[in-house]
Amino acid sequence: PGEFIAAEFIGKTDALKFVGNPYVYGGSSLTHGTDCSGFTMAVMSHFGVSLPHHSGSQASCGRAISSSEKRPGDLIFYTDSSGTINHVALYIGNGQVVHASNPSSGIKISNWNYRTPAKIVNVLGD
Repeated sequence: PGEFIAAEFIGKTDALKFVGNPYVYGGSSLTHGTDCSGFTMAVMSHFGVSLPHHSGSQASCGRAISSSEKRPGDLIFYTDSSGTINHVALYIGNGQVVHASNPSSGIKISNWNYRTPAKIVNVLGD
């Protein structure tokens, strides 16, 4: 069933259709602007998963997994220089994430390890 959920995730969320949309700090609108945690919060709500609007708090949701276990739909967290989680991205497979990056680039696709990942979490429960 896990493989099915991952495939369904990529096929039905259409998370990629939001690539290019704006980054807005504190936002959670996939079309009018969102920040990183607002993006993952909005996408996961389509699966009945309720997440807080804060990357550090989202990191405490679900089940922590290793990088070898990651599948599409998992959340990948990154830290600032002090080790505090300050960014979250959505794993989409093939070594890539989609995320609300920053005001200049908005929602975009990056390599999953474009920064050193600090934690990976499965929140879909698959």
